[in-house]
Amino acid sequence: MEDRQGIDEIHILWISEGMSCDGDTVSLTAADQPSVEDLVLGLIPGLPKVNLVNKVLSPSLGGEDFLAPYRAAVRGDLATPFILVIEGSIPNQNIIEGDGYWTSFGNDPETGEPQTLNWWIDQLAPKAWAVVAAGTCATFGGIHAMAGNPTGSMGLADYLGWDYTSQGGLPVVNVPGCPIQPENFMETLIWVLYHAAGSAPPPPLDHMLRPQWLFGKTVHEGCDRGSYYEQASFAKDYNSPKCLVKTGCWGPVVNCNVPKRGWMAGIGGCPNVGGICIGCTMPGFPDAFMPFMDEPPGSTLSSLAIKPYGAVVRRLRGLTNELVNHEPKWRHSKRKLTSGYDPRWRP
Repeated sequence: MEDRQGIDEIHILWISEGMSCDGDTVSLTAADQPSVEDLVLGLIPGLPKVNLVNKVLSPSLGGEDFLAPYRAAVRGDLATPFILVIEGSIPNQNIIEGDGYWTSFGNDPETGEPQTLNWWIDQLAPKAWAVVAAGTCATFGGIHAMAGNPTGSMGLADYLGWDYTSQGGLPVVNVPGCPIQPENFMETLIWVLYHAAGSAPPPPLDHMLRPQWLFGKTVHEGCDRGSYYEQASFAKDYNSPKCLVKTGCWGPVVNCNVPKRGWMAGIGGCPNVGGICIGCTMPGFPDAFMPFMDEPPGSTLSSLAIKPYGAVVRRLRGLTNELVNHEPKWRHSKRKLTSGYDPRWRP
């Protein structure tokens, strides 16, 4: 199926049996630029034909019928190349003594025993044309990888190795978010598919394997409330439209574009609707950002330093605002023209 022009048909094998709430799949259904329907119906020009296999979004009734393409991929019998999408963090099976497992996906046809997520990743990742981690749990471990967790959970790149390379020559492609912002994921997936089709270069990723064009800026840089920070106007509670940094917002140091992009149909995004940023797209989430409602340590110094500057800026802007909030004096109904216009220069 692959030639000089690239791939013309591809499977997307999505496994959400990591330590997961399935929230990323649910979030994906809200995408509309493009939508999942646009993708699977072939309405996006230049993409390979896509066969999506996802337990929530697939029409299969389940059981072995649903698992058939996964098993074919393990055997190397799948008719097309495939992209492996993992949702949920990867538990450490090696810390279990004796029988048992943390999470599984189907049963071994011969023994009837559950087949662990780890087994599927071990079998599929080396054969995958590309591997994509959907959501913060899959990218960096997320909630399940908190300090003290008993599962030893980790992100997919931690499990496969940060130097992992797929059959298509790509590292793990990380799209964090708790859950994913739907357009962020679809945009990244579309780029990977255009690359598979041979019509685009590999997607540019940062040092944490996140798409650079999506996670290259901070929440603060795209936040509707950012100008309040500059003026040292800080909210004291969640009913205020002002900057939320003193109520626990980590936006100035978190790489995320949600305030700029919105959540669904361009609407929403945590600070845009009064919610603090808790750093859910970051590798250190959640431990590095807890307790969530406390003022971030660095904000005390930065907000203190900006207070005198902000006070001057507010005062000067207030004076200018007062000055420009009046009609010019030449707008009147008198007989004499009193603007700066001189009739001598009339043509």
